[in-house]
Amino acid sequence: MAKITGFKSRESYEVDMCHGPLVRQMIRFSIPLMISGMLQLLFHAADLIVIGRFSSHEALAAIGATGSLTSLLVNVFIGLSVGTNVLVARYLGEKNRKETSRTVHTAVMSSFAGGIFLAIFGIMAARPVLSWMSTPPEILDKAVLYMSIYFAGMPVIMFYNFGSAIMQAFGDTTRPFYFLLLAGVINVLLNLFFVIVFHWDVAGVAAATVISQAVSAVLVLRVLKDMRGPCRVKWQALCVKWKNLREILWIGVPAGFQSSCFSISNVLIQSSLNTFGSAAMAGNIAWSSVENFGHSAINAVAQTVISFVSRNYGGRQYDRIKKVIRYALAGSCCIVFLWSVPMLIFSGPVLSIFNTNAEVIRWGILRAYCVVPFFFIAAVMQVNTGAMRGLGHSVEPSLISIFCICILRIIWLFTIFRWHPTMTVLLIGYPVTWAFNAAGVSWLLQITLRKIIPVVSHSPRENGSNG
Repeated sequence: MAKITGFKSRESYEVDMCHGPLVRQMIRFSIPLMISGMLQLLFHAADLIVIGRFSSHEALAAIGATGSLTSLLVNVFIGLSVGTNVLVARYLGEKNRKETSRTVHTAVMSSFAGGIFLAIFGIMAARPVLSWMSTPPEILDKAVLYMSIYFAGMPVIMFYNFGSAIMQAFGDTTRPFYFLLLAGVINVLLNLFFVIVFHWDVAGVAAATVISQAVSAVLVLRVLKDMRGPCRVKWQALCVKWKNLREILWIGVPAGFQSSCFSISNVLIQSSLNTFGSAAMAGNIAWSSVENFGHSAINAVAQTVISFVSRNYGGRQYDRIKKVIRYALAGSCCIVFLWSVPMLIFSGPVLSIFNTNAEVIRWGILRAYCVVPFFFIAAVMQVNTGAMRGLGHSVEPSLISIFCICILRIIWLFTIFRWHPTMTVLLIGYPVTWAFNAAGVSWLLQITLRKIIPVVSHSPRENGSNG
């Protein structure tokens, strides 16, 4: 097969995942991912800070009440972007130009279709489902309004995620970072303008989020349209190739379904949390926003593992796969330590950024001390799950995660929490289920690697790989 040319732009944004010093390449790849993930979280954090400081804690709780439900509806389709990433990276590693192009165009069409479906369904489901979740009556209308506007922007949000997955597959994480940086500035400015000047409350922050995400989506589309090589998006080639869609679904649906099952358990946890009142809700959503920055850093390492493992798997660089996993586990645990210690020490001042109500801060600190010390378990869980998906095994780790994170959390809610209905008991369920998940996925990864390594132990490409 002819060698593929034209992958790199003139600016050479792409990272060579199959050759060169591995640690340096992983760092270069993952840092823009980490910052990009944090910028995405800043969209939401900016919403909460502006609402908490310039509106009311009821409005803050209204935005928080939609989080679990939004994740539940969105994550199935976001999971498909994982399948896109794995397949595009693998075909690039194999230098299969035709299948790379078909996968890219199928993914773009799927993102638009999924975004339109989510927009319609999310708007229709907002009020009945939020009511079912025991959302307090005083914040229900605000929560429905926020969710409806947010879901109206789903087509551009979905396209950005799929487009970024394609760029990530060919090694470019830098330009998505630049695009989100610009979008983040726009989001903050529009938040302040809509809430302080127009007094649009939750509607203002939702509109600011959608507009800023649309900017980043347009910029990603421009890159994909103008680039050279098989990842270039051509209007006349946009169609769904069912073979490629099935491959995307095989990897992406389990990943998305796993995330949605997490969200189902989180919806039930949110329903239990709602019974503690709006101050507890506001404190938990404020700290959850801070907590998500730690999860984002871990997820960036896991995304790096997916891309590097799938690219090297396609290129038959098996020895590098083992090194990627080892370096990622060590790096993610170091990141967790460097993040968690200052967050615990300064949890009170950090929470006061969101809201100055003493009761809200008290509830937020409680969550911090119940969850943050155990973040290293989540790091092991995420990295090993990413490695399995990069190897093309998405169903097995998803089944383990569904059992540990979803079923065990539900059991925890209806047994341990019912016997001791305190906030501490409710929150401790998070690290307990992480531990079961991390143990199961780690065991599964070791079995999978043992099946691969003996077969390829004498591969000349492995012996020549550069770690």
